[in-house]
Amino acid sequence: MPPQGGPGTDRRHHLLGGQDGGAPTGKVRYDNLRAAVAQVLGFSRHRVEAERWTAFRSHYGLEALYCQPGIRGAHEKGGVEGQIGWFRRNHLVPVPEVATLAELNAMIDQWDQDDEHRRIRSRPRTIGEYFTAEQPLLAPLPQESFETGRLFTLRVDRYGQISVRTNRYSVPVRLIGRNVRAMLHASELVVYDGRDEVARHERLIAKGGTRLELDHYLEALVRKPGALPGATALDQARSAGRFAPVHDAWWEAAVKAHGERDGTRALIQVLLRPAPATRAPGHWPCRRPQDRGVDGGRRRS
Repeated sequence: MPPQGGPGTDRRHHLLGGQDGGAPTGKVRYDNLRAAVAQVLGFSRHRVEAERWTAFRSHYGLEALYCQPGIRGAHEKGGVEGQIGWFRRNHLVPVPEVATLAELNAMIDQWDQDDEHRRIRSRPRTIGEYFTAEQPLLAPLPQESFETGRLFTLRVDRYGQISVRTNRYSVPVRLIGRNVRAMLHASELVVYDGRDEVARHERLIAKGGTRLELDHYLEALVRKPGALPGATALDQARSAGRFAPVHDAWWEAAVKAHGERDGTRALIQVLLRPAPATRAPGHWPCRRPQDRGVDGGRRRS
């Protein structure tokens, strides 16, 4: 039988992009969730659908059957909402403490896998066994996954930043005055110059925030090293642990050896060096000034 219920169904139906997933066939029942339904038309089952939802449904070939609004549709979704409540009470109460949304998603995926061995009340099979029997009824997935992000074309301002949904994010200063494409996902923002990815930020949730990456400003700071000590990007790098005490110690030693301006420029030149493949962006190597061959802010040949 075709699965009934939408994003809240047993999460096996929600793994459209998973390696072992598939697309439901036949009619899939949905509540009148705002992400899908822009307007309920009278007392019928006809709906004005949200544009993004129409694109998603068409991509995977889903045929939606919308429940009636109000109390009349309360019993049309079977036990779907009951299982959502069970999952929330058993895994999300109390609310887990995590550092990032990606960490929370990984925890939920693990709980979901553990659920494969659970039986719902007195049913003879586990959730995983039921899915094994149902999987052959699913349609194959499209070759390409659906892009859930929202695309923006934005102009880089004179501060090397773009504005997305009331928040500001940095990009490399060489792009000032140019148009870039920004793909906004649930947990991150990815910025492209043509086909090249030039920036990737964790998404800001609150309004009016700013997220700056020190790497993006180094090309400008090497010409104006005096601006580094008071730079907001430096403060954010310190808070995130990417500019560590070892960098401050190197900086202090370079300033002591070469003076404020040239010592700061020496530090910036070290940070500008191409990143080894083994380190994450924003985590810079740091050695003693004499090990780097720094003299007055210039490398010795």
